[in-house]
Amino acid sequence: MAVEDNVGRDQLRAFVERIERLEEEKQALTADIREVYSEAKGAGFDIRVMRQLIRLRKMDADDRKQMEDILNTYERALQS
Repeated sequence: MAVEDNVGRDQLRAFVERIERLEEEKQALTADIREVYSEAKGAGFDIRVMRQLIRLRKMDADDRKQMEDILNTYERALQS
């Protein structure tokens, strides 16, 4: 049993350490992204619009088209 306990403990420790390293990398990437947004803002770009553009580019083309169609329908309804 002691060997199995050690193996489980070692495996758990390995998973936790991997997650911790990935979290550190994620924080570094988040800081890098923030810096790029700051540079873009300094160059005169609207950060809110850039974030929306990136969000749209991540979407599946069909989902994006459907969302745009619904948005247009809502806009027309409000103009009446």
